[in-house]
Amino acid sequence: MNAHDHSTKSNVAAISIFASAGMAAAKFVVGILIGSLALISEALHSSVDVVATVITWLVVRVSDRPADDEHHYGHGKIESLSALGVIAMLYVLAGGILVESWSRLTEGAPPPTLSAIPFVVLLIDIAVNFWRARALHRAARDTKSQALAADALHFASDVLGSIAVIIGLALSGLGHVWGDAAAAIAVAVMISVLGLRLGRSTIETLLDRAPEGAAEKATAAIRSVPGVVGVERLRVRMVGPTHFIDAIAKVPRTYPIDRVEQIKRTAQDAVTRALGDADLTFTAVPVARDNESVRERIMVIARNSGLAIHHVTVHNLGDKLIVGIDLEVDGEMALTAAHAIAHELERSIREDFGEDVEVDTHIEPLEPELPHGTDAAPGRVEAVKAALSRFAADGAIHDIHNVRVRNTDAGEIVNFHCRAAPSMSVIKVHEKVDEIERALRRAFPSIKRVISHAEPPHA
Repeated sequence: MNAHDHSTKSNVAAISIFASAGMAAAKFVVGILIGSLALISEALHSSVDVVATVITWLVVRVSDRPADDEHHYGHGKIESLSALGVIAMLYVLAGGILVESWSRLTEGAPPPTLSAIPFVVLLIDIAVNFWRARALHRAARDTKSQALAADALHFASDVLGSIAVIIGLALSGLGHVWGDAAAAIAVAVMISVLGLRLGRSTIETLLDRAPEGAAEKATAAIRSVPGVVGVERLRVRMVGPTHFIDAIAKVPRTYPIDRVEQIKRTAQDAVTRALGDADLTFTAVPVARDNESVRERIMVIARNSGLAIHHVTVHNLGDKLIVGIDLEVDGEMALTAAHAIAHELERSIREDFGEDVEVDTHIEPLEPELPHGTDAAPGRVEAVKAALSRFAADGAIHDIHNVRVRNTDAGEIVNFHCRAAPSMSVIKVHEKVDEIERALRRAFPSIKRVISHAEPPHA
């Protein structure tokens, strides 16, 4: 809830307090003076509205407080509780009016003393309440406040009640002695009917009934997010003006964690656009897609086992699948332990693809994460660059540049950039660069690793 919404709710509620109190007092005094049960009943109804509006003014100041350690979903439900309390007061009032009206009808009470004053007061009351009902209705709609909606309903019932009292007084003036009591009964009935309408929505909110259409909108919003395969389950509840949504969504199991987190953030934005004030709890369930490649499935198996693999090759011989994997393990690990890890990985792959799959695992030492190193002497760099240029003299790979040589605990590491014809395929470029790298290592046995970066001309 932003500061503007809070200010709107508080200001509208505060204005309603003074308006309700003034009109209730005027109707009560006039009703006593002329002896009209209908007008007194309407004044008591307005008095309840005064109490309700004071409660609303206090409640909206509490309901907008953010969530805390004891109220994880905020304080919005207090609006629903206050609305129930106001409804209870209205029903007590309606019951009292019905009892008194029946008593007057059966005992033959004298009709009220008529003048222009009660009609003027009632017409002013209708105008004021009509304006307040519209203002509160707009504020309740904009802020999704049940407390303000209850207040708006009270003032709307005041308008109808005042009209009923005018009709009752007119009937009394025409000689129908039952007109005033009948108008009072009409006021009580309207209070009951309108209270029932408000009570239904308030109770549904307290019982966590999903707002109509909210689940469909939230599901559609989440499904529209790129990367979401489907929505397995979704639940919606309202706390004050906020939609709290719990969703379990399917995402591809090949996605990394940061990609899944981005999907969650995008889903929150999509739901907010669809429903307004929304708080989404997004649980991602990794699932296998029908279009997963064999290589992707193998990478997932290795990742789930916490293993580092690369250079995955897959060959389909028609009736048999051949898989080759480079598995990186700690270089200081004993061969028996490393072989056991490789065997477990191969077993997991066979469980996924079938026992007929042929898996060969090449075990190699894992490169140290942060090996200590220093830049080689300029003369060494020039010698390596000259050798690279000589090995690339056939023209397919050319313009050797940005050559760097570093001495590390594991041996020399060489990085260089080169250019290739833009029409060459990645496979061809890789083959040519591999030839150069192998030739360089033969010429300089101390070189442990060569890392090349091929780029098109003028890149």
